[in-house]
Amino acid sequence: MVTERRRGERVTFERGFNAQMMGIDGTWRRECTMEDISENGAKLTIEGSVEGLHLKEFFLLLSSTGLAYRRCELAWVNGDQIGVNFLKPNDKKKQAKRSATQPAEV
Repeated sequence: MVTERRRGERVTFERGFNAQMMGIDGTWRRECTMEDISENGAKLTIEGSVEGLHLKEFFLLLSSTGLAYRRCELAWVNGDQIGVNFLKPNDKKKQAKRSATQPAEV
């Protein structure tokens, strides 16, 4: 039995929604299908291998022009499917602030 990890309401697409993943630095792109989406994340089916791709942070392009996109981070991998969390503009600032206030590991 699979445990549901996502919080909140989600929309499931009957036939999927064609999208593209793109590296933050623009050095790679990969076709994908968005299977479902919520306010906080999405489930994607990847076309081709994700081996060697920097998935810590990337863009999910939702339009062919690239004007509709979400900044993402990898949450989980299961075969050709991945879960992503959407990053909000101030997430990086909060993360950096938290790291600065925590003592360094020895």
